[in-house]
Amino acid sequence: MSLPVPLSVLDLVPVSSGSTAAQALRNTVDLARRAEEFGYHRYWVAEHHLNPGVAGTSPALVISLVAAATERIRVGSGAVQLGHHTPLSVVEQFGIVEALHPGRIDLGLGRSGAPRGLPKAAPPGPADGTYTENGLYIPPRFTGFAKLLGSPLFKLFQGLLQQPGAQTPPYAEQIDAILDLLAGTYRSADGLAPRVVPGEGAGLDVWILGSSGGESAEVAGERGLPFAANYHVSPGTVLEAVEGYRRAFKPSAALAEPRVLVSADAVVAPDDETARRLAAGYGPWVRSIRSGEGAIPFPTPEEAAAHVWTEEDRALVADRVATQFVGSPETVAERLAVLRDATGADELLVTTITHGHEDRVRSYELLARAWAKQG
Repeated sequence: MSLPVPLSVLDLVPVSSGSTAAQALRNTVDLARRAEEFGYHRYWVAEHHLNPGVAGTSPALVISLVAAATERIRVGSGAVQLGHHTPLSVVEQFGIVEALHPGRIDLGLGRSGAPRGLPKAAPPGPADGTYTENGLYIPPRFTGFAKLLGSPLFKLFQGLLQQPGAQTPPYAEQIDAILDLLAGTYRSADGLAPRVVPGEGAGLDVWILGSSGGESAEVAGERGLPFAANYHVSPGTVLEAVEGYRRAFKPSAALAEPRVLVSADAVVAPDDETARRLAAGYGPWVRSIRSGEGAIPFPTPEEAAAHVWTEEDRALVADRVATQFVGSPETVAERLAVLRDATGADELLVTTITHGHEDRVRSYELLARAWAKQG
């Protein structure tokens, strides 16, 4: 077995049922400090809006809190949703944070939120999913994104996050503008060279995040940027995502060879039974997101047990529940090693949500210890 790759944290800043957004933010700061103690390589926060169960609406603000509370761990976004920001606003926001914490800030960029029409139909995979040669489960592709994008909440989401009549430029143009603004090489159509302070010359590590082998993977590869593939969001397309990125990759000044980070959802406890109980809220939570209602506050195990499931609901979350890594430290470490080897990941990004904050901290601690034994 190959040596273990670094582990990192993806935090959605979840709000637990009965708690508050303020407490969720305090929990994030505490978890970041603890993750640094446990030896995690980086700490990323996501961007989500209009979700009662998620308080991470502004990555730059949350990152500034986390970076100020830690000393060594890299801190970044996973990811900024470029459909809601201009390249200049992104560079200025992250330039401020990087100015105070030089050499520690990652700028993860995603297409989410950009109105590009409905996704193109993908060829169907096996109805029951498939397994890689080393045993990684690849479920059927999730086909409900078009319905989700057409939900009333998503339409409200777009209306509140964009100015009336605003048009989002092509994703590749946005990425190029950000890279040029950071490098000081941006030029307007009439030759003007703006000076972005802070931002220009910032030592940000720029990452592209994507869930398929389409535009995000191609943009990352063609520009020689590192790429993060989302097994925890779209497990059915993770292999095509990393393969598409590697096919498109061209060496750059920043990166001589492809660099792949792969995300996974995990809950670790001293034994498998306890871990399954702590993870019980995951199914109802994912159902609330994919139904277009918005993420609910994360349920207690008892609240999750009381949830009444329909067959439609079960189908809606089947791929995510089946690919969540839940169990003892040894169980989850072994499954993460399978994910690492199947994707050729250079790094793994772990997201863990439990109702109790200390259970989440303990999960990351147990995983770090077990992962250190891999090799």
